[in-house]
Amino acid sequence: MKHTDALDTAAVVLLLLAALAAMVVPVALLCPQWLIPPLVLAAIALCVLLFLRRRLRAYVAGQLCSTDFDNSRIQYSLAGLPIPTMLVSNGRILWYNGAFHEKVLDGADVVTRPLERVFPELELAVCSRPHGQDIAVGQRRFTAYAGAAKGSRGANIVYFIDDTFYKETLDEYTESRPACLILVIDSYDELFDDMKDSEQAKELEAINSLLEQYIARSNGFLRRVANSRYIAVVEERDVRWMLQERFDILDQVRALHPGGLTTLSIGVGHGGETLQECYQMAQESIDIALGRGGDQAAVKTLDGFEFYGGISHGVEKRSHVRSRIIAHALRDLIKKSDSVIIMGHRMSDLDAVGAAVGALRMCKMCGVPAVIAINSDATLAGALLKEFLDAGCGRDFIPPDQTLEVITPNTLLIVVDTYQVRLLESQKIYEKCKRVVVIDHHRMAVGHIDRPLLLYHEPYASSASELVCELLQFMPKEDNITPLEAQALLAGIMLDTRSFALHVGVRTFEAAAWLRSRGAQTAQTKQLFNTSKEEYEARAHIVEGAYIYKGCAIALSEETEAGMNVVLPMAANDLLTINGVDASFVAVAKNGGVNISARSMGALNVQVILEPLGGGGHLMMAGAQLRDCTLQQAEQRIREQIDLYRASQASDPAAHGA
Repeated sequence: MKHTDALDTAAVVLLLLAALAAMVVPVALLCPQWLIPPLVLAAIALCVLLFLRRRLRAYVAGQLCSTDFDNSRIQYSLAGLPIPTMLVSNGRILWYNGAFHEKVLDGADVVTRPLERVFPELELAVCSRPHGQDIAVGQRRFTAYAGAAKGSRGANIVYFIDDTFYKETLDEYTESRPACLILVIDSYDELFDDMKDSEQAKELEAINSLLEQYIARSNGFLRRVANSRYIAVVEERDVRWMLQERFDILDQVRALHPGGLTTLSIGVGHGGETLQECYQMAQESIDIALGRGGDQAAVKTLDGFEFYGGISHGVEKRSHVRSRIIAHALRDLIKKSDSVIIMGHRMSDLDAVGAAVGALRMCKMCGVPAVIAINSDATLAGALLKEFLDAGCGRDFIPPDQTLEVITPNTLLIVVDTYQVRLLESQKIYEKCKRVVVIDHHRMAVGHIDRPLLLYHEPYASSASELVCELLQFMPKEDNITPLEAQALLAGIMLDTRSFALHVGVRTFEAAAWLRSRGAQTAQTKQLFNTSKEEYEARAHIVEGAYIYKGCAIALSEETEAGMNVVLPMAANDLLTINGVDASFVAVAKNGGVNISARSMGALNVQVILEPLGGGGHLMMAGAQLRDCTLQQAEQRIREQIDLYRASQASDPAAHGA
């Protein structure tokens, strides 16, 4: 077995220490005073050695690294090399040439010193790779390459290539890459139509000044391309400080108007290969920012989306023009189809089923065969489904798997009450259907349906049932809607508004009034929300075990019995009635994971809190499903997201009351 030089030296030192101890111990026992002179001499020698350490190291370096060093083939071959080179063995620097001494060490002598002390970041294993290792020494930047020295018992030769200029040039190129920003004043028409011309000019001047000052901090420029739309081109370094400041321009614009009615949406595209690609990314970003309700910045990179802001309610649009246009376009698409499949989200609720029933009525008005794909064993609207089954409409509702056989290239899929692919009742149906229409009111999230033929997406709306009601009013033969269908749509609106208590607008009451005129009975609709005694007890048990954390009620529960899924959202709603609770989070174990239902009174955006957990929804109602997760882990993750949200509110006081 071979021994290294370091081990041989260590063995000799140990033998000398053992011999010294053998001589000193008897002397110390017999005449301790005899040890005083040797100890004094040893102390003097140590002080002299420390004093002459630098000179000694310089002398050793001069002897080893000079061109007069004999019997060293490595020395003769590398001494005159203009590339900085050093020889490392057993973690210590044994030799280096003149170029290394001047360019890397700046004249310092480090012979025999440990490599990790001189170059802490240097790793020989990384340097041995084809691309070497980047390393910075002072103001210079090198790429280090290493290779084993032949015949040198494990020594390594390390080369330092000085590429400071090229790396600084690359950094400047990266930092100066163009990025595109699209800025939109939210609900421009609704906010400015009621203003006088002088008030409009004053408001726009304030917004323009803020935007100009904001972009003036960058190396880019800002241009207004429409009444409510701006485009800015900046550099990558500018996007970095905007991200660090979390786009505080959103808060500045919101502070211009009492109550924060004037808001801004920003779409950012950066990291693309060309400016055109960055513009396309910015366009996708602004679309999803507006789809999530506005008052936020959406940043798209090659890795996905990031969101900043999003604390305000969507502004209700009072015009029905878009509803009429969408209704006519949807009617044409239905008539051009040979069949229609209507589908909501998994664990469908009253809103999803009510909207699906309304869409089914549209298809019947157009004379096109249609069905609703729903898993009746996993739904929160069991009572409503029973009403339709008792009325002889059972053929309108079929399991998702049975629809796969009848799908043709001309089949139209209408998705209601969700915009995310992963939440669909059946992803197989979505993948097989080439023609898709989306009707949804939730704020847009990552993973949404791409490029539908028709999109009716209004985050201000209370529910998907409200949107379907507006479409029905512009469809032909609107009187054909039955009282039971009107009741289903009214139940969907009442569910998402908590019986018209939250998230309602003028158009919500208009839709409810229209349904009432078509035969919907509020008393009968209210009975759809009744629960069994077992469900009530389970709900009370969850509420009883809740605790309040930073203004949020958190409740945990083990897995409930089959058919008790409705307990989860009901318990979340009940927790909101407790004084001092701004939001509620109910987590229930489910099939090795955890289902989370969140509700808010508007002071907290539960969608923003649950999105990092893979959830979604809107400002006052959201949910998430965690896979392979325990209740304790889910609780910890919820608390972490609450901490982050509360911290962002503390840094932005205007957001607290939004």
